Amino acid sequence: MEQELLLHLITIPLFTGVIGYITNWTGVLMLFQPLKFHGIRIPGLKILFPFLPRRVQVIPAITSDGRFGWQGIVPSRAAKMASIAVDKGLAKLGSISDFYRELEPDKIAERLTEIAELEIRDVVERIMMREEPQLWNDLPPQVKDVVHARVVERLPKLVRELTDEIGANIDQLLDAKLMVMRHLEQHPELLNDMFRKVGKKELTFMQNFGFYFGYPMGFLLVWVVEMVPQWWVLPVGGVIIGYVVNYLGIMMIFEPVRRTKWVPWKQGLFIKRKDEISDVYAKIISDNVITINNVGNELLHGPRSDRTHQMLEKLLWPTIDRAVGPARPAVRMVVGSRSYDRIRQSVATESTRFAPRAFGDEEFNVRQANKIFRFVADQMRRMSLDDFNELLRSAIKQDEWLLFVHGAVLGAGAGFLHLAIFGV
Repeated sequence: MEQELLLHLITIPLFTGVIGYITNWTGVLMLFQPLKFHGIRIPGLKILFPFLPRRVQVIPAITSDGRFGWQGIVPSRAAKMASIAVDKGLAKLGSISDFYRELEPDKIAERLTEIAELEIRDVVERIMMREEPQLWNDLPPQVKDVVHARVVERLPKLVRELTDEIGANIDQLLDAKLMVMRHLEQHPELLNDMFRKVGKKELTFMQNFGFYFGYPMGFLLVWVVEMVPQWWVLPVGGVIIGYVVNYLGIMMIFEPVRRTKWVPWKQGLFIKRKDEISDVYAKIISDNVITINNVGNELLHGPRSDRTHQMLEKLLWPTIDRAVGPARPAVRMVVGSRSYDRIRQSVATESTRFAPRAFGDEEFNVRQANKIFRFVADQMRRMSLDDFNELLRSAIKQDEWLLFVHGAVLGAGAGFLHLAIFGV
């Protein structure tokens, strides 16, 4: 009997400690890997899928086309997490108009003007040669030069009006939530990087905590086994320890929000590093999400881009009229009203080609990203502890139960493995 007790004292705590570590280590892996779903097709699963509970359907282990496998929780929830991140996080940092102001529209206007001045002559030539080649060829060079000069003269004021108009209507021109959702869904690795960089210390702690908690709990389980020498005690004990070790690991990272003497760790580990985490989060947002390039692409090519193009036409049409000057009635009569309007519309369409060059300028992007970084970091530092905790936790809170169940399953497996090796 003493020999059996000694064996239990050596092996059971070792098993619970190692399994606790493996549970949390694999739990962290489950959060982030793989980026894409990997699995095999199971006969009948496609037919069964519609009848499964909704909570089971959304688990990233099965797909509606009948495959069974796994995709990391974070990348599998990219769109939903991005939505939550906007609603619970970025929305509390500021509206899209606040972010636009931080990008300094005046600087954007200056950059756009610089590029437009280099290309506007070619744009006018290209449009006229396409729409009315005979008329343009017949015009004396002096008249063409006057048209070009008037367009260039008007550019700075026009571009300033354009950026001001965008700022005044940014909420109607750009769906910030959809922009962030689409960008993160297309780049799920950014979400992984975000959580890994923001929570690097906490994720490492969570892995190690599995052993720190599991090992001493093994001695408690030895006592229970001695009191109730039944085969089912070890698997049931493993389930409880595996579940609790993951539950406590998550709680220690996020709870309590405010310092208290009632728990050994005093305050959630994330909350303790609020300023440091704010800088990491702000860096990821400013470098990858709310960038001038993304904003520009969304304005010109997003689901509301038709509004941007309509606004461009509205602003640019008077410029064409002024460039033609007193000859406008005669030109309109020669080419026809419909053709003349088509020329004005072509100017608006062609002008959108300037923006990608301005928005894609790396040096310009870095300068503007620094402004967004300072804005986001400053806003996050000012957030209440409750809002800050919600920002970081809301994206994974809905899937925490998967990690708890994962720990319970591995704990049960450890109990059965011990029984298989050492018996009851």
